[in-house]
Amino acid sequence: MNYFKIPILLSLLLLLGAFEVSADNRPPNFVFILTDDISAEDLSIYGNQLIDTPNLQRLAMMGLVFDNAYLTTSSCSPSRISMITGRYPHNTGAPEIHVELPTSQKTFVHELNKAGYHTVLSGKNHMAPPNQLGFLEHSDSKPAGSENWLSHLQNRPKNQPFFFWLASHDAHRDWQVNDKARTYLPAQVEVQPYLYDGPLTREDLTGYYHEISRLDHYVGVILNELEKQDILDNTYLIFLSDNGRPFPRSKTYLYKNGIQTPLVIVGPKVNKGRTNALVSAIDVSATILELAGLSIPETIQGVSFSKVLQDHEVITREVAFAERNWHRYSMHERMVRLGDWIYIRNNWPNKRNLSGESDPHGFPAAKELWQKHEEGQLTPAQSLITFLPQPAEELYNTKNDPHNLKNVLYVPENKEVLSEMRILLTTWTNQTGDNIPNNPTPHKATMDGKLLKWARGEMPGDATNASQINHPGPILMN
Repeated sequence: MNYFKIPILLSLLLLLGAFEVSADNRPPNFVFILTDDISAEDLSIYGNQLIDTPNLQRLAMMGLVFDNAYLTTSSCSPSRISMITGRYPHNTGAPEIHVELPTSQKTFVHELNKAGYHTVLSGKNHMAPPNQLGFLEHSDSKPAGSENWLSHLQNRPKNQPFFFWLASHDAHRDWQVNDKARTYLPAQVEVQPYLYDGPLTREDLTGYYHEISRLDHYVGVILNELEKQDILDNTYLIFLSDNGRPFPRSKTYLYKNGIQTPLVIVGPKVNKGRTNALVSAIDVSATILELAGLSIPETIQGVSFSKVLQDHEVITREVAFAERNWHRYSMHERMVRLGDWIYIRNNWPNKRNLSGESDPHGFPAAKELWQKHEEGQLTPAQSLITFLPQPAEELYNTKNDPHNLKNVLYVPENKEVLSEMRILLTTWTNQTGDNIPNNPTPHKATMDGKLLKWARGEMPGDATNASQINHPGPILMN
């Protein structure tokens, strides 16, 4: 044996060991994929086998699927702003759609920047100027909003950890079909029981299906590139949506199909499987910062659920809240989720229960619904949004009634849970500075389609200076 080579061999082994330790201590990368207007129940990983999403299936097999993830609002820009700040919409200063995040508000991306991350926003923004949000690089594209994702990933600085906010325009109206995904026939869609099952609605759903499949195509592009670059072992990939499908009684509404988000996370400290752990969209910011080894600013109202990624039974949150504010039509509703229950309080029950997606003069599915309402051809479930006044309070058991069609508020055996949820919602309202505006932003149109003279009014949280309040409200039951 050549004993002269032994010290050299030992040195090489020690050097390799040092590289291994260094690799284990690398800051993780993050790829945050945010879809537009997709309900969880419309994806194959949540049971819908009619829409082709093989790459989401692949993602689900690699990581953890959340069956109980909830948004703080089902409206585009307020939902995105809530996620990036980790704050409830009325605490951001931008609780209504098309309101820019005030410069006084900070995002978790700023914290990543300070820690040396290369930060990118590619695709739909709808929040504020990218540099104000903390992004060093940005771009957008049409029609999917996903066309530049690959080039950003390929051309990133190789000596920095990175955070990519990849936001698609899919599946947002108006539908734009191309060759990146299959198309669907009206006979191949499923019509939810609260929509009118007619030719306009079925044709409308085919465009929605196509854009979901196109989104799935770009998820596959990103997965393939992460594998090609051999960095998937040190990268967290987080997939979710900003609100529910853009159809009546979904987007903007606080029912389960509007407010539940798909959530899948793949990463180095993620045990594969499914979890029923309740999480909120405001928790994502705290979770990302904790996974990055960074401190969580006091402005973030969410809580980290990083422990759930390894132990799927861990409870980090028992109560989740959401709000519905102005989105073309003036609304003020609040929701609390506890166990299998959803409780909704409508502070303006005498206003029409409308949004851009349920406008009688808007998109095909809504037009058909209201036309059949005028003809007296709707079922009880399809008629729910047409009632005036609307219920001031609603209570649904999501396990027994997943579409939230049967209001069981007055069932005697629900008296105790109803009382508990009323108290929770009132407590959250007081602790977070929520309020009912005296001079709210009015409707932009009437039921007959006439546009009104319009100017934005007082928003929730303005009168209470809620943008300066950091109290998170109830999280765990005492």
